Amino acid sequence: MNKFAIVTGASSGIGRELALLAARDGHDLLLAADTPGLGTVAELCRAAGARVETLEADLATQDGVDQLYAAARGRAVDVLFANAGHGLGRAFVEQDFDEIQHVIATNITGTVYLIQQVARDMVELGKGRILITGSIAGFMPGSFQAVYNGTKAFIDSFSFALRNELKDSGVTVTCLMPGATETEFFRRADMMDTKVGTEKKDDAGDVARQGFQAMMDGESDVVTGMKNKIQTTVANVRPAETLAKQHRKMAEPGTAEEQR
Repeated sequence: MNKFAIVTGASSGIGRELALLAARDGHDLLLAADTPGLGTVAELCRAAGARVETLEADLATQDGVDQLYAAARGRAVDVLFANAGHGLGRAFVEQDFDEIQHVIATNITGTVYLIQQVARDMVELGKGRILITGSIAGFMPGSFQAVYNGTKAFIDSFSFALRNELKDSGVTVTCLMPGATETEFFRRADMMDTKVGTEKKDDAGDVARQGFQAMMDGESDVVTGMKNKIQTTVANVRPAETLAKQHRKMAEPGTAEEQR
């Protein structure tokens, strides 16, 4: 029997690329997302030799996560790619609170709930790999992305803590921390009038490959791209107020026009 992997946020971007990498590495797949597009990804993965099932569900909810866990039908999960996430741009006081709640529930609550369900099974079996998609956004206060960056600060921290807790269990935890990546993220977050939303970004395939390899090597984390590595190093020594000011220049609405 092939190895078995669950990929969340698999309909596009980094999740799509992780699914393809897992298929080529001999994994059968359960793909999940809360947006359309899983059918196309599933066909590509089947062409790579994988058996694939898909589930469109809202992983911000406990019910959605329960649906996903049930869809595995008790099969041992060799790899969990906890990749689902949403962004939200613009000023915090102008954001709709339902959207704020959905970002927090998707990026934190649903992600942590799914990881706990799957990690318990992995620990019982004494083996498994978990790749959590964090972000370099977790290193800095995100002016005009305040809620999103806060969720990623949580996820980055959580992944390192969980890795330490599971260090003698046979289960590894790796945190993938990309920077701005060429995906649907910025369009969905209503950030196409910002500098970060319109500037050149990292390739999603390259980001996924680096994360996949780090996971297979059992590494704790990987920051993708030299520019992002420099940013995270600087973020560790600069005052938070300075970082917030810097982030504002990238994410404030209207900053895209300043590049022209």
